[in-house]
Amino acid sequence: MISDVNKESGFSLKTLLSFLGPGFLITVGFIDPGNWATNIEGGSKFGYELLWVVTLGTIMLILIQHMAAKLGIATGKSLAVNIRDFFPKPVTAFLGFTVFLACIATDVAELVGGGIGFSLLLGIPLSAGALLTVILKIFLIISQRYHRIETIIVGFLGIITLSYLIELLIVKPDWPAIAPAFVVPKVGRESIYVAMAILGALVMPHNIFLHSNIIHSRKWGISENEKRALLRYEKLDTLFAMTLGWVVNSAMIIVAATVFFHAHRPVTTLEEASATLKPLAGPLAGLLFAVALVFSGLGSSMTSSMAEANVITGFLGKPEDPRSRFYRVAVFVTAIPALGVILFHPDTYRILILSQVVLSIQLPFTLLPLLILCRNPEVMGNFRSHRTEFIAASLIAGVVMALNIYFFYTTITGGG
Repeated sequence: MISDVNKESGFSLKTLLSFLGPGFLITVGFIDPGNWATNIEGGSKFGYELLWVVTLGTIMLILIQHMAAKLGIATGKSLAVNIRDFFPKPVTAFLGFTVFLACIATDVAELVGGGIGFSLLLGIPLSAGALLTVILKIFLIISQRYHRIETIIVGFLGIITLSYLIELLIVKPDWPAIAPAFVVPKVGRESIYVAMAILGALVMPHNIFLHSNIIHSRKWGISENEKRALLRYEKLDTLFAMTLGWVVNSAMIIVAATVFFHAHRPVTTLEEASATLKPLAGPLAGLLFAVALVFSGLGSSMTSSMAEANVITGFLGKPEDPRSRFYRVAVFVTAIPALGVILFHPDTYRILILSQVVLSIQLPFTLLPLLILCRNPEVMGNFRSHRTEFIAASLIAGVVMALNIYFFYTTITGGG
């Protein structure tokens, strides 16, 4: 692809099509079962009220994920390795520990969702479905090459998207009533917890680490001109992928609001959501729900495992070689405590919501190092974040931390 870029002085559709991929893996990563829980919670309890959180989260994603990818391009190293190389050891240890906890929380959501999906489709226990998800994701990651994995995961995303677009056609939402909710912020003491969870389910720490790593699957060359030329295609890849994620996540809330909120049918589990969807929207909607949930759990579980392996190897200074024994252990190491949580905590729906809040709480500890590194000329060289980008990213980090403070306040005072 480098040769194509060198030959092309302007935009090349062929080069763009050959580049598309990394951003879509990130999209699968945040269209995960945690999103299903938070979006169904938001839609069934508050109607269309929290759609603006998806819009805000998508705007955050476009900028933050682009910065993560740019860090990988400029330095030739992932965010985890950059943190290890740049920050003092105590800071690195603290950041690594918080990200590891976030990875466990992510795995809980992915395995619960995959387990529920298999349970709905095959009639097996949730624990067996979660174990099946673990086995399948490890097999697909270890036995396949990266570009084949990328194709598989993008295929999963296509199935999820198609399923929800069909569900939108089935439930026939009131679009004029929906439109303002995309851009008009509205949040209160009752909805802040779910708003925080939706935000945490969109802007996910492990995805930031993952994007800075998988961007190296594209051949960048070594010259600054080559990197700048290909950076344009990365921006488009990220923009297209994040926009698709906005469509799917919005569709989840809209379907839940149209079917459950307007019918005054409270939903407390994903299983209940599927069971309630069938009589209200038809058996096809229930089947599509289960199929999309399986592919969501399996696809996002694969991307989270890739991120976890990158985080563990990067922070410990080990080679990021999928063929090494250490990497293969790192692929599923966080699945062990995640499976324990699933087996010993009966309320999996609450665990799904809580896991997303954990991600939102950790997010500032991922955003701040990213901001510091991207603004440092010694790290980034001429790719250093300009003032406008840095200010915008800083505002995003500020919004996230303000929501966290408000969340803790409402939780302590009994309003969450």
